[in-house]
Amino acid sequence: MIVSLIIGAEIAFWVVLAAGLAVRYALRRPRAGGLLLLCVPLIDLVLLTATALDLRGGAEPQWSHTLAVLYLGFTVGYGHYLIHWADGWAAHRWAGAPRPAKPPRYGWARARHEWRLWRLTLVGMGVSLLVAQLMIWLIDRPGAADTLRGSQLAALRILGIHGIIALSYTVWRKKDPAAGAGPAPQRPVAAR
Repeated sequence: MIVSLIIGAEIAFWVVLAAGLAVRYALRRPRAGGLLLLCVPLIDLVLLTATALDLRGGAEPQWSHTLAVLYLGFTVGYGHYLIHWADGWAAHRWAGAPRPAKPPRYGWARARHEWRLWRLTLVGMGVSLLVAQLMIWLIDRPGAADTLRGSQLAALRILGIHGIIALSYTVWRKKDPAAGAGPAPQRPVAAR
């Protein structure tokens, strides 16, 4: 049941996002579209409530509950970033706004971008840790909390792995090939 809810929440996220952007730009109703976009967090609230009720009702915590906890953290951490990204592309496509800038690919700019993404992961995994702990207290059954403690360990692993990735972009910064190459060498023109 929880896996179906997670899939439904993911589908609902993209449907509500698309509807909000369509109303905002295609129908030229920015306030109505903004109100629809404000409904996106309600999807997370429904998933959180259903997961808590499932566990409170006596269900044994399973990998699906771990997935729900991590999914909730991801949507809280990255939800605004994804909505902003989609809004930029919708504004470009339907409202004539400039094309959104791509993330930097080289140097310190790329390293700073990776650390910004890591902060989003930090927020998301912090939420996952908190939600898992609240559910452990909610179900209050010895032994049943082991799976949810596993979700906390998974959140910490995700945070650590992403931190290593961000650190690698800081230590081994990729150089822009266009910046260091100088002018392109000219080939001699062969005489005919």
